[in-house]
Amino acid sequence: MNRKTAVITGASSGIGMELAPLFAAHGYDLILTARRVERLQKLADELHKLYGITANVIKMDIAQPLAGERLWQAISAITPEIDALVNNAGVSDSGDFAAEAPEVIERMIHLNISTLTLLTRHVLPGMIARKRGKVLNVASTAGFQSGGPSMAVYYASKSYVLSFSRAIRRELRGTGVNVTALCPGPTSTEFEATAGAHNTRLFHWLKPMEARSVAHAGFQGMLRGCGVVVPGLLNKLLAIGPRFGPAAIVLEINRFLLSERR
Repeated sequence: MNRKTAVITGASSGIGMELAPLFAAHGYDLILTARRVERLQKLADELHKLYGITANVIKMDIAQPLAGERLWQAISAITPEIDALVNNAGVSDSGDFAAEAPEVIERMIHLNISTLTLLTRHVLPGMIARKRGKVLNVASTAGFQSGGPSMAVYYASKSYVLSFSRAIRRELRGTGVNVTALCPGPTSTEFEATAGAHNTRLFHWLKPMEARSVAHAGFQGMLRGCGVVVPGLLNKLLAIGPRFGPAAIVLEINRFLLSERR
């Protein structure tokens, strides 16, 4: 039997790095992508030794225009038959939108939305033809919110990922292809520190989950065919809460939670 292949973007740290051994332990060969090739290669070598799988590494900055197209070409050069796609790579920033650098905003939109969308578009036809496949999109509990003052573009981008995942999941019903949106809350990763989120009241008051626990919940939810996975009871409350309050109040609460501690 041919071994299955999984693609994981942003696999050099955090949730992506924790997902890689879960796929490897289930017999998937891997294609790992990120900018930090040294970390990727170390991870690939370790997983090959532990599980006997093949792990290929693609070094690429996918926060660029048409990065999804270039990444798919690189993936196809290894194999066009992808059984699982994990769109994990993401970036954020904090601060008032009017003061954010345009290039930071553009990178966020390209990485969180454009590359994820285009890569999914390239992978799906083959999955549909083979009548099997799994897509795991890493969104966030932010995707359930009315908006995130001080993290406006990030919150909006995660709302897109959640909406997009739900829509194509419905389109794919009956094809054998499943789409899961993983929506973690605050998580202990390098991502939160680089985004400046670790200094907010939200991270101070809510204990972040470990990336390994989030990855395990997302992987198991994907295997079960879940549409949306929200790890942790408190995070589930964060996801459900906005449904019961006026948007104006939710926005004020988020503005407070996303402001820096004094």
